[in-house]
Amino acid sequence: MLETVQNLMHGAIHMKKTDTVDPTLTEFSQGYQTLGSENRRKALIALATQFGVNRVHIRELIQHYLGLQSDDHAQQSDLDEEGCASALYRMEKNLRHALKPLYITLFERLNAHPGGLKFLVDLRADLNGAIEEENIPLLRSLDSDLKEKLATWLSPAVLELHHITWDDPASLLEKIVAYEAVHPISNLHDLKRRLGAGRRCFGYLHPAIPGEPLIFIEVALMRGLSQSIQHGLAGINLGKFLIKRVIELVRQEMPHVKMFATLSPIPGFMQWLLSKLASQSKLAQSSSKSGTDYEEALASALRENLLLPEEEKEIIEATMENDKSIGPMEVLLKLLSSARHEWAKSETLSKMVQPILMRLCARYLLKEKKRGKALDPVTNFHVQNGAVADPGLYLFHWTLTWTTKRLLSCRNLRSNIPNGSIEIVPSFNTCSSFH
Repeated sequence: MLETVQNLMHGAIHMKKTDTVDPTLTEFSQGYQTLGSENRRKALIALATQFGVNRVHIRELIQHYLGLQSDDHAQQSDLDEEGCASALYRMEKNLRHALKPLYITLFERLNAHPGGLKFLVDLRADLNGAIEEENIPLLRSLDSDLKEKLATWLSPAVLELHHITWDDPASLLEKIVAYEAVHPISNLHDLKRRLGAGRRCFGYLHPAIPGEPLIFIEVALMRGLSQSIQHGLAGINLGKFLIKRVIELVRQEMPHVKMFATLSPIPGFMQWLLSKLASQSKLAQSSSKSGTDYEEALASALRENLLLPEEEKEIIEATMENDKSIGPMEVLLKLLSSARHEWAKSETLSKMVQPILMRLCARYLLKEKKRGKALDPVTNFHVQNGAVADPGLYLFHWTLTWTTKRLLSCRNLRSNIPNGSIEIVPSFNTCSSFH
């Protein structure tokens, strides 16, 4: 079947504009969807490898173009200026055409094909999965080009902002349940509650993908103070526009609402913490062994105290660790990385771990940086959209619904981040703080 799909892919790309391409596109998309994950990955690699750009041809065009420029300067008196300019323009057009990968033709034809846009969104989700398994340049290039096309075709100018209610078709509500990745919906009763009194849900719909929310956001109206997107649209900043539109609508409906905040997961925290604990544990072990003065100085410079003295004491007491050769950071690392996560089921251990994780999470969000930006991707998203990254405005939530998936991503720890871009929310009358 993989070979058939690749042949259909070739046919869909190389067909002339005058040919009827729709049947081939239908067969290709249906055939691709029957493939398993491994064969889909192979099909994507074939698409990127066989239908990219012809670099040999590009080099020839560049050399010809540079030769035209040299002739233009050397023989300006002998050549017609207008003719020379025309030759340069033609060559530039040829270069632009040569620099356009062949697979772009497939993307463009699928976009114009019924159901093709949705297929491309799902295709990019597969592509992102393939990149996670095999992060190679040709797949990244394919993803970049598809992302750029989707960002154009899914511009907010062509999207419809829809107020999702319990009266919407069941097929649309099922999509809300299926796509909600930030705050999972447990059942229909839970969904009805989220669409009921004091709640709002808005989503972007596209005319070419009816009944399919590309991205949606849930709003809870509270006296003090979520958003989900299809995987194939990751990195396409629809959320920025959706949040601003929803804030505008809520303010029009309820002018007295003064504060807007997001309840967001913290997906990178646990991985960061386990990595930190592991590296610091190794440094602590190496410093206890004899080494050169340089090694000891290097270890001392890299060492940092992640835990407070009272936290170290609590960890040893709560775990009843008797091995004096194991330090508190190593004990905490073993506890948090255990396969069965016993600590989450123990009231004593959970009570001990909670304040430590809350404090270190605050550090992760506010102090850990990468290239001048917050290390946490969710924090970056909200700050870029007008949120205030201030320690006095964070409110952390600790839930007891621990699962393996949530433990690995630390999604049970959530933070309220006020959204206050100048254009939408000029100021805040009240602030929430964390302790």
